[in-house]
Amino acid sequence: MPKPGQKLRLRDFVQTRQGWIFAVAGYGCDDGARCMLRYVPDENGDRQLNGVRYKKMDFDDAFEYLRKHKPEWVADVHIIPFDEITRVFDPIQRVAELACVEPRITKIVNALYGIPKKDMGVTGSFLPGLQIEGSDIDFIVYGPSWFKAREIFEAAKADPSSGIESVNNDMWHIIYNKRIPDISFDEFVLHEERKGNRGMVDGTYFDLLFTRSWDQLPVNMPRGIDIGKDSITATVTNVDFSFDSPAIYQVDHEEIDYVLSYTHTYSGQALVGEVIEAKGMVEQLGDLKRLVVGTKREPKGEWIRSLTLLGED
Repeated sequence: MPKPGQKLRLRDFVQTRQGWIFAVAGYGCDDGARCMLRYVPDENGDRQLNGVRYKKMDFDDAFEYLRKHKPEWVADVHIIPFDEITRVFDPIQRVAELACVEPRITKIVNALYGIPKKDMGVTGSFLPGLQIEGSDIDFIVYGPSWFKAREIFEAAKADPSSGIESVNNDMWHIIYNKRIPDISFDEFVLHEERKGNRGMVDGTYFDLLFTRSWDQLPVNMPRGIDIGKDSITATVTNVDFSFDSPAIYQVDHEEIDYVLSYTHTYSGQALVGEVIEAKGMVEQLGDLKRLVVGTKREPKGEWIRSLTLLGED
């Protein structure tokens, strides 16, 4: 059981006394683990772990469930007291286990030859062992190794012997319809194909997810004061953590210092020097102002578009 100050990272999973399973949703955990409820025991659930059936919770249902059963845990995310946590699921340990028994994970790990094993992990349903047929693979690479891993996967997609394939058009439609972004399908795919962090293995879709390495922590990301929605056009000046959660873009703008995205849809959306259009909620944080995109998992009226990529700058 973790204690105050113990390290938990984005994309770890934890289990509570109630049997509820949460995904860790941030890096800071001074007052409790910042999480999102993902699975709850349910006799009619379609997943099973250690003889217990589980149901997967979507974003809105998770908040509704906790407001009913543990309202004191509900904030902008779910804040779990440390003494309620009975188990921490380790992504690095889990990928080592799966690489021995799951051929698709084995192919991904083998393709990443040269990436240290300590920098690889798996999250999502595979982490607690609640995957079902058709489950996507959420594969983590930690810290700077992530960028090398992305390059490796891009090269592997061109090599039929690697087992790593590009996302096909049918899968792009599935991803788009799942995300429901407020940009067109063609714009979505144009941005996504450039990112290079999505692929397929044996017909299964996988995502290459970034999480900070320990030497990139701690990170202080307090919430600001909402001061209203706005839309800006700005030049991107730094994207070191544009694939993190939140994705962070430093921008050159007369009022806004940073654009943050809390939805995976708009991570890695632009490069340094590109002009973006971003719409979201403006937060005041001391002398800084930042524009936050993804105030909900499926944000409506919020987006980040690279006008440079679209030829509109």
